[in-house]
Amino acid sequence: MSIFLDFTLPNSATWFYLSLSLCVALFVQFNRAVSLRNLDLLLLYLFVPGFLLLQEATQGDRAGERLAGYVTLLGASAVWFARCLLDVVLTRRPPVLPNLSPAGMGWFGGCLFLCLAAVAYSRPADPWQPVGKRPAALAGVEETAAAVVARTTSPPAEALSWAKQTLGVAGHMAVVLGLVAVGWRVFGDLPTGLAAGTLYLLLPYTGFHVGQVHHVLPAALLVWAVYFYRSPGWAGALLGLAAGTAFFPVLLIPAWGQFYRGRGLGRFLIGVLLAGLLGLGLTAGVLAAAGQFPDGVVKTLHLTDWQPWKQPTGESVWTGVHWAYRLPVFVLFAGFVLTSVVWPPARDLGQLVAASAAVLIGVQFWFADRGGLYVLWYAPLLVLLVLRPNLVGAVPPPPGPWPRWVRAVGRLFRRKATGLAVPSSLARPGGVSPPDRGGYSPAGGPHAF
Repeated sequence: MSIFLDFTLPNSATWFYLSLSLCVALFVQFNRAVSLRNLDLLLLYLFVPGFLLLQEATQGDRAGERLAGYVTLLGASAVWFARCLLDVVLTRRPPVLPNLSPAGMGWFGGCLFLCLAAVAYSRPADPWQPVGKRPAALAGVEETAAAVVARTTSPPAEALSWAKQTLGVAGHMAVVLGLVAVGWRVFGDLPTGLAAGTLYLLLPYTGFHVGQVHHVLPAALLVWAVYFYRSPGWAGALLGLAAGTAFFPVLLIPAWGQFYRGRGLGRFLIGVLLAGLLGLGLTAGVLAAAGQFPDGVVKTLHLTDWQPWKQPTGESVWTGVHWAYRLPVFVLFAGFVLTSVVWPPARDLGQLVAASAAVLIGVQFWFADRGGLYVLWYAPLLVLLVLRPNLVGAVPPPPGPWPRWVRAVGRLFRRKATGLAVPSSLARPGGVSPPDRGGYSPAGGPHAF
């Protein structure tokens, strides 16, 4: 290979120091050194020591170092969990621009993405083994793409690696584009969007897990759900698709339901239901094509990773610990998820982002399959939380009339439920037809379906 193409990403520790230095140079406001935003930027790197300890522990049988790594990760998760709860009451967020011009920031972010993508394809050995189990739908997509590539001259193993890296890079691109779009169209500031995309690429966790699509694809769907927050149906569809393929985003439904209460909750729930069923159907189809249905579903339902009343078998801080100690943590988390229907408040977009990040961080405390390492699940939300302006007025608009197809389906189900079989001309005395309750009333107001 040519010497001009012989480049690799620095090792994990070097990338940590380089990334932190660049983050300070690009985003820290030196004229306001003591500020919450500057502290948040530094706290984004609080997970890195845990990552480094775990990577070192994999090089030998170092159980103590592995335990220290997971404890460090959960400690950082606890700090950010409290920070997210604090953010729901913070309204005064003055806009702060990065220390680089928008053109320079866009150029730097683009170059950084190209370098990460090039390293993802050229890295001979991944120092970070796959973290966690891939959902069946994502695994099926990877294997299908690998089969297509393998029809050329690529060996099957090389084709599968190529497919994984391609899907992972595509997922990161979707996250970056979503962050830029949120900053530009939702925050109303393109420089903030460019800064959000660049900061996400600069975080070490993106480089550590650049090829693990099962970490980044659900996060990409969540970022775009934030972008479409003014359209409850589309936001619900994106969240439902994420939940149907990766499952854990289903825990966000109570908080998002609070956000849309009285402002399109029905549309949101319909979008979640339809897209969730689509995701589950895709998962079942992949398992059936592989000859693993229903055995694969039964195996998933019996995993101890998400069942706190069983002895965990995966690698985590709970390895070797009796299940009775993990169960109370899960009960507290379940109570937090259920109460997210009303608290923490999620009445504007800023509070919704903070509440969603808190729920995903809370999963780390009891999940027994390397809980704490799933930083990419919520890293884009933390970036938005750090860089967001005041979003008190960012709320969904009042819902308009239901689409015609929804009203038609509603009328069909209503007629079947009530057993109406008489002509509409005979439904009222004197042959007067009743008003169409699926459309508009005579006064012009829409009826809720």
